[in-house]
Amino acid sequence: MKYPGKELEIFDKARIFQKYIVFKIKDFIKDGIFEVGAGIGSFSRGYIHKYNNVHLSDLDNYNFNELKKNFSNKKIKISQDKIKDTKSFYNTIIYLNVLEHIEEDLDEINTACTKLYNGGNLIILVPAHQKLYSKFDKAVGHCKRYDINFFRKINNKNLKLKKLIYLDAFGYILYFLNRIFFKEETYPSITKIMIWDKIFIPITIILDFLSFYKMGKNILCVYEKI
Repeated sequence: MKYPGKELEIFDKARIFQKYIVFKIKDFIKDGIFEVGAGIGSFSRGYIHKYNNVHLSDLDNYNFNELKKNFSNKKIKISQDKIKDTKSFYNTIIYLNVLEHIEEDLDEINTACTKLYNGGNLIILVPAHQKLYSKFDKAVGHCKRYDINFFRKINNKNLKLKKLIYLDAFGYILYFLNRIFFKEETYPSITKIMIWDKIFIPITIILDFLSFYKMGKNILCVYEKI
C-alpha cells in the first residue's frame, strides 16, 4: 500500500502541534496501547517513552519501515495490522488523523471497541467541518471531514463519550483567510508549516482555551469501553 501524498513528512516538522495533541490526550492513555495508522511516529514519540506495552501499526510500506527504524525497541511492537486482524486486547486504542482515511469509519470504531478491555479508552483526532474539504484533503486520501455530532450519535452501548472538543481555533480562522488571500495549495510548504507551528499554534492553544474548545478545524473525541 502506498500512502497517497507527502503529508506525513511535511507535518512531521510541526513539533509544537504534536506536543499539544499529546498533552490533550495524555490523561486518557493507559499502558497497553495500539496506535492505528501511526504513520512515521510523529505523535507516537511524544508518549511511548512512558509505557511498556505499545503496538504501532501502519499499512503503508514506507511508514512501516520508518517505524521500525525510528522505534527499534523491544518494548514496542511494529506491524502492519489492521484493527480487525489483531488478536490482542488493549487499554488504549488511538487514531490520530487516521479515521478520515477509512470509508467504513463506523465499522472501524465498532471493531476497535471489541478490542478494548472494559475501562479502556478509544482516542480519535479528525479534521473538522466538511465545508473545509480542500485539494489537500483529497490529495492525502481523506474521505471526508467530520461534524462533531457524528461522534455524539454513534450507537454503541459499550462506548461512553468522555471528551468531545474542537481544537485549533486559530487554524479555523486562518483557513478562511488563506482561501481569500492566497491560491489554494495541494500541499502547504514546509516554510508555511513551520510558521503555523511556531507562531500560530501557541496562539491557538490560548484561543482554544478562551473559546472553551467550541470551535476549531480539528475534533478530539475520547470514548471509554463500558
